[in-house]
Amino acid sequence: MKSECKKWLEEKLAKIEALESYAPEKTIENAAKQFGLSPADIVKLNFNENLYIPRAKLVALLKEVAEECDVRLYPQEEEEKLREAIVEYLRLPQGCVAVGNSSDDVMDRITRLFLEKGDQAVTFVPTFSVFRYCVKYQGAEYITVPLKREFKIDIEAMRAAFTPKAKLLYLCSPNNPTGNQLEQGEIEASIEEFAGIVMVDEAYGEYADYSVIPLIDKYENLVVLRTFSKAFGLAGLRLGYAVANPLLARAINKMPAPYAINIVTLTMGRKLLENVGIMREAVAALKAERGKLINELNEIRGMEAFDSRANFVLFNTSKPYEDVYMNMLKRGLVIKKLGKLLMYENCLRATVGLPEMNAKLLNALKSYLGDET
Repeated sequence: MKSECKKWLEEKLAKIEALESYAPEKTIENAAKQFGLSPADIVKLNFNENLYIPRAKLVALLKEVAEECDVRLYPQEEEEKLREAIVEYLRLPQGCVAVGNSSDDVMDRITRLFLEKGDQAVTFVPTFSVFRYCVKYQGAEYITVPLKREFKIDIEAMRAAFTPKAKLLYLCSPNNPTGNQLEQGEIEASIEEFAGIVMVDEAYGEYADYSVIPLIDKYENLVVLRTFSKAFGLAGLRLGYAVANPLLARAINKMPAPYAINIVTLTMGRKLLENVGIMREAVAALKAERGKLINELNEIRGMEAFDSRANFVLFNTSKPYEDVYMNMLKRGLVIKKLGKLLMYENCLRATVGLPEMNAKLLNALKSYLGDET
């Protein structure tokens, strides 16, 4: 019996080991150590964090949270108060919000609730990789449809992927890593054609031109993901939520583990919504800088930067992306290497940093790419 158990465990662990998962990349500390730089000289532009919210303002709010919270106790009404604050922020009816530890956590919860082994999940590529990991962990089939040249949905090809086994459709908009926002008509056409749950990821929604959240009244199978990690600057606290009709939101709120979100995170989320002007001011400043960064990137020889409705910019270079990435690292700039996306061979992505950070990036790229003849 023990030998049978050991064999089962070995086989199970081998299968788990083969599963993909999100892997951390270069940190400020290991990049500095690798190239003999001071951590203070490293500019981190690879994870799309919002550096436009002054850290001092977040510290001040955290101090208020520390005074209000008794961390010796489990959360009491904090989650309900946060949901009420989100409802007020988005002007929603009551009962339309489910919260979690980041939008990734909510995405995983939705995948586990609505996707079973043998089912299919559909999305386009390129897009946010975490959804693929969630699907694979469920033992479901991951079906992808390439975007068209302008990063638009290929509606006909997508429709062909909507088989009876397809239970979950994932649409990231604004899309990571391309930065573009899907046209509302594309999204609605996809929702109307799909028989299962449609999950629209609006992690970068505050930077975009519009939201599909108002469509939850129209489509009972629509779930919209949002996060506090991007525009609200709470990447380190991990807080996200889903918006859906009350029946669907209630299902998403169900989970086996009690008190899944800590009291500090819940209270800090509410505090930021009560001081939402901090976020809106930061987003406005970043959007203005985003336009400048895209224009200046496109002035560099050997560079094609794409329009963005997120807080990052995707660009394709004439030199191999690995070489560009390593050259930037040596100069103290950590960006995201992506490689081939559709017909673009050498793609990289950079967070829209503060003006002085962007200036350092632009100067480094001009120095490395601009010397081509």
